[in-house]
Amino acid sequence: MTLLVFCLLLGCLTGLRSLTPPAAVCWAAHLGWLNFAGTKLAFMDRSVALVVLTILAVAELIADKLPKTPARTAPPGLIARVVLGCLCAVALATNAGGNLLVPAIVGVGGALIGTFVGYKTRHALVLRAHIPDFAVAIAEDVIAVAGSLLIVSHV
Repeated sequence: MTLLVFCLLLGCLTGLRSLTPPAAVCWAAHLGWLNFAGTKLAFMDRSVALVVLTILAVAELIADKLPKTPARTAPPGLIARVVLGCLCAVALATNAGGNLLVPAIVGVGGALIGTFVGYKTRHALVLRAHIPDFAVAIAEDVIAVAGSLLIVSHV
């Protein structure tokens, strides 16, 4: 049950920042918190994956603040979030040595929840509460980074 909660939460965080949770999973593998040795996800423990995903995650954190960045609910971003939310959940389940199907579905659901709730919340805070978009985006960044690291360090 705890594994599914972690899968759901990591999926939700993928909905906020699509590349932060996968980068956190790579860091967790690199630090020995997660073990993918001998599995199809062993690539996540390689230095190349760690460097590439970390750079992409940082680039996403920067790009999110730009005015021409498309909405996370647009098809390319939404598809990426669903796929990466699923990947993160499967990674957690692989580490636990359990069934992959249910965690994968939960990860996808979390990614959809995180995407649409995050989008609606951000717009409400900007339009109704008159909080600057940049401030809300920074708060989302902190939640995505801290939450992802907290989850992968406690699986």
